[in-house]
Amino acid sequence: MVNKFSISFFYLLVVTFFCQKSFTQTQIGHTNENKFKQLYEEFMTPNNYRTASGAPGNMYYQQKVDYDMDIVLNEKINKIFGEAKITYHNNSPDDLTYLWIQLDQNIRKSDAPALLKNPSSAPEVEVASTFLKKYLIEPFDGGFNIEYLKEIDGKKLDYKINNTMMLVYLNKSLKSGEQLEFKIKWNYLINNHVPERTRSGFEYFPEDDNNSYVIAQFYPRLAVYNDVEGWQNYQFWFDGEFALNFGDYNVSITVPDDHIMEATGELQNPKEVLSKIEYKRYKDAFKSFDKPILIVTEEEARIKEKTKSEKTRKWKFSAKNVRDFAFATSRKFIWDMMGVKVNNKNIIASSLYPKEGNPLWEEYSTKVVAHSLKTYSKYTFDYPYPKAVSVHAKNQGMEYPMICWNHGRPDKDGHYSDAVKFGMISVIIHEIGHNFFPMIVNTDERQWGWMDEGLNTFLQYLTEQEFMPNYPSRRGPVKKIIPYMSGNQDFIAPIMTNPENVYQLGPNAYGKPAAALNILRELIMGKELFDFAFKTFSKRWMFKHPIPEDFFRTMEDASAVDLDWFWRGWFYSTDVVDIGIKSFQRFYLSSLPGDKISEEFLKYGYSPQQITDVIYMISEKDKVFNNEDFKLEQIDDSIHDLKQMIKDEFSTQDNKVLKKGKYFYQIEFEKPGGIVMPVIVEFNYKDGSKKIIKYPVQIWRKNENSFKKFIVSEKEIVKIKIDPYEQSADVNLKNNSWPREEEKSDFDIFKSKIRG
Repeated sequence: MVNKFSISFFYLLVVTFFCQKSFTQTQIGHTNENKFKQLYEEFMTPNNYRTASGAPGNMYYQQKVDYDMDIVLNEKINKIFGEAKITYHNNSPDDLTYLWIQLDQNIRKSDAPALLKNPSSAPEVEVASTFLKKYLIEPFDGGFNIEYLKEIDGKKLDYKINNTMMLVYLNKSLKSGEQLEFKIKWNYLINNHVPERTRSGFEYFPEDDNNSYVIAQFYPRLAVYNDVEGWQNYQFWFDGEFALNFGDYNVSITVPDDHIMEATGELQNPKEVLSKIEYKRYKDAFKSFDKPILIVTEEEARIKEKTKSEKTRKWKFSAKNVRDFAFATSRKFIWDMMGVKVNNKNIIASSLYPKEGNPLWEEYSTKVVAHSLKTYSKYTFDYPYPKAVSVHAKNQGMEYPMICWNHGRPDKDGHYSDAVKFGMISVIIHEIGHNFFPMIVNTDERQWGWMDEGLNTFLQYLTEQEFMPNYPSRRGPVKKIIPYMSGNQDFIAPIMTNPENVYQLGPNAYGKPAAALNILRELIMGKELFDFAFKTFSKRWMFKHPIPEDFFRTMEDASAVDLDWFWRGWFYSTDVVDIGIKSFQRFYLSSLPGDKISEEFLKYGYSPQQITDVIYMISEKDKVFNNEDFKLEQIDDSIHDLKQMIKDEFSTQDNKVLKKGKYFYQIEFEKPGGIVMPVIVEFNYKDGSKKIIKYPVQIWRKNENSFKKFIVSEKEIVKIKIDPYEQSADVNLKNNSWPREEEKSDFDIFKSKIRG
């Protein structure tokens, strides 16, 4: 037996062999590009406004803006006339010498820069009607006409309009803590929203010569002033939606006498605007929690369509702590309502739709609204507003506080496909869900489109799956984002990109964030931790203005899971997930060394006979494996010797917890993709059993390209598969298995179907 020095030298020899590397020239250094590098450089420094935990700080502030408005909709000329008293509360620590007001309707001006923002080329072929609309018809000339702007005492306020923004010069500085009251009067032409898929406007029905109106962005709205950007006065270019302040609204809207209307806020004068029978049904609906009650039936709406009243009627609404206001009105509207219980609070779910929406809308709309309110409340906070309304509008999907526009129209004979039905249900869930994000958790849609669309699409997916088993969700399932992520990198932008600058808004702001959050919930954090952290973020930022960092920080703060690597890969880059098996080797216990160790013995003048009490592992690639002195029967003998060593080294008590094993494997995993991820591995054994092992994402921290794992097993492994349930959005499944799974051609698949 050799002495301990010799054994120690052997181990030193082995370590030296595997670690040594010589460098013949001076190497160039590099910055820290590790995938686990913390996001300190990307994040702003925490302060008293926004804390490192992701919560609002003790000096957090936000402005408040109240609106008292009187609106007239002239149906004959399709024009809005408005007058408002606006009260601006300066809750910031800064004195303000000017205000910025959003004039979003100015995107409808015939000379709006937004009309020229995209390049164009000569079309080789084009639908005739589309060609006419694009190139030969004069664009609609909308936009705000400002009639006056003055302080409450009548003193004029000077202003300058810059495209969709209006700069208001204050006559004196508005001090911190002060408020300013001023009046503004305006008008604009209402556009037909159908041809250009705009968010607001009317749809014309030639069969009965009527319009249905879905009206939003109809008044000058104060821009946000905050601790992050100062004035959020980024121009409205269409894709980036809105950054708005919370405030209280009192709005009177004058429309034709035979119209039915819904809007943001609670109806203040139902007895004045509803007939006796409508009012009775209206009151009954507040007590109905089983099914919707029709306030206006289809038959009654059809009668109204035949004539047009010359009289007008004023509807009054009041809303507290909302960030916006919108309304829908038409004599064509059928109207139903029902009560919804969200914990201990009664809420009204409601729908407006023309006969063209039936029978689909009467069957599903209000029920879907109720389901959405309950499900979203479960994952975030109890819905705080008194109602939620779904309005039918062709090709629409748009959200405002307590009210939204949704598509989904049967054929003229009332028939509809599953695609139409599920499309309608999904858009209603999505737009009702926007009440939570961004109407309450008030993200900046103009800067970070994914914060409202992505968070909402994720919750939409959960709500769809709870609506019915195996609901055909279009976005949210991880597999559905793979085609986008594996596409042409020239046309993919990181999630953390302004919505105006992305190439594919749908996948970028909706699909990919939703899939990422599903991965985070299902694969990385676990449902319980994720749901707690997500609810924490939602409650922290109710009726406040979070930014992405507040979300990222809260999710870590409330879970104790380091996610900087995840945000960096999924949100700050266009990297993809691609993890595969590079190599698989079986090893055997041996009394003889393998090739590499043998070479080292020769180099240092040692022979294997000089070293005892060591275990050699050899693979089938080693020369000694085919040596006459080595036989597979040695395996059992070697294992016996190993067991004897265990008995000598460990107590009987220790032996009880020792692993058993007689099969030895080395697996090398590789990562051709850029995103590090946990590695989920399914082992299939010869006896038909299976086992799943999850290697944490930290396994990549020292080498992001590859890693090896030595496996000791009681059972013989016959198959290995990475990500067996396809939970990680891996863009390349070809390298996920050992042995490699044979790829079938399209022709082979076709032949198998024919034979089947």
